[in-house]
Amino acid sequence: MNTKRMLLIAGTAGLFAGSLSAQVATVEGRLSGIDSDTLLVDYFPISDLKRENLKTDAVAIRQGHFTYKVETGNMPAEMYFYAKPKSGEASSLRKTVSVVAFPGETVQLTGSIDDYQAEGNVFHKNYAEAAEGWKSAQQRMEATTEVIMKMQQEGQLNPQRIDSLRQIYQPIADEISNCKEHYIRQYPDSDVSVYLLAGLRGARAKVLLPLVGEKAKTGPMSSLYLAMQDALKEAEARKAASQNIKEGKEAPEFVLKDINGKDFALSSLRGKYVVLDFWGSWCGWCIKGLPDMKKAYEKYKDRMEIVGIDCGDTEKKWKAAVAEHEIPWLHVRNAGQEDLTVVYAVKGFPTKIVIDPQGKIARVVVGEDPAFEQLGKDGSAYRQDYEKLTASIEKFFWDEEKGAYIDSFTSGKRNVTRHANIFAILFDIASKRIIIRASDPLPLTRTTAPRPNFVGRT
Repeated sequence: MNTKRMLLIAGTAGLFAGSLSAQVATVEGRLSGIDSDTLLVDYFPISDLKRENLKTDAVAIRQGHFTYKVETGNMPAEMYFYAKPKSGEASSLRKTVSVVAFPGETVQLTGSIDDYQAEGNVFHKNYAEAAEGWKSAQQRMEATTEVIMKMQQEGQLNPQRIDSLRQIYQPIADEISNCKEHYIRQYPDSDVSVYLLAGLRGARAKVLLPLVGEKAKTGPMSSLYLAMQDALKEAEARKAASQNIKEGKEAPEFVLKDINGKDFALSSLRGKYVVLDFWGSWCGWCIKGLPDMKKAYEKYKDRMEIVGIDCGDTEKKWKAAVAEHEIPWLHVRNAGQEDLTVVYAVKGFPTKIVIDPQGKIARVVVGEDPAFEQLGKDGSAYRQDYEKLTASIEKFFWDEEKGAYIDSFTSGKRNVTRHANIFAILFDIASKRIIIRASDPLPLTRTTAPRPNFVGRT
């Protein structure tokens, strides 16, 4: 994403934190079937495809009635309401009510937790009419998903059953996508069309996005349209970059500010092995691997340098994490003209790119992995095991269209994740079974995982 565009979208999203132009969106609900006196609500700016600005709040509910107000800035907010889980219960097992709330307006939710209606402006009216087209398929999808989740909880899932379930689930998902595509083609100037586009898969979205009319491009969903446009460009750039981030290829040069605010150039370390460590304070596996990385650094620092590249943190959180964990190597912030995660085709976190003294890429290591310690050693046996495991992960969790790892294909939604299933199972069970996330409720996926492309909306 171009820096100016990124700042535009980020700046607009930042209005959620409050500003002189912030406006209040209101959701009033009267819903039956809720077995709690408290609702939790996840919300984020409509343009936040990666949900990096997702926030969680709570609201009291009495006899099914509640009123929730939140500052949204100048763009709509996407919200998910769900009953506060009981003790020992996973929040992901709670049914979710979704709604788009507009700045300065009120939307009314009526019905039940299982079958609700949203009434507000023309967007809600048009969306309700459009959704009738795939209502039956949506109900079948929800029923199938409940079966999948129950089987997962009971430990009954295996590759054979997952394949069988996929044969049931995928045609339903395709039916819904076809209905949405039909609507978009029929009503290209509708704000609803822009919203529906954000829930379609990469290849389909790429074809449909140019069809969006000028009225929709500049309407209330304009920020979402721009975000989708940039996401597609980024996916294409990442795909192209992946062809150059291979062993034996020249490592792309970059100049970024280090933790002291000084310029750092990759080429300044020519003559040493360099490990580019793409990480973030939010990444549990990145933090978990620090002790072993420190040992390796101490062992090889006479001929190796590690460059920590911060991704997805605020500057304050980045500096605090470096200090808290006492990380001794060089640190730079990924905040230049180009996103280094795109330039280096980073697929997940942590990722380590090993560069030899001649500036050539020697190894690409995804996940918390001791492979980068094999500098100058014969690691052929290890590499065979590693490549076998990697092949399983790529088969089950890599989505070429999105240019990212996903939670699973089985859910039909293919939600993007930074580390969830991929790295949690990297050294254990990836080749034995596919994990279906328990945190995939219907009708909408509620997750804090980022979405580089258009996923998660139904």
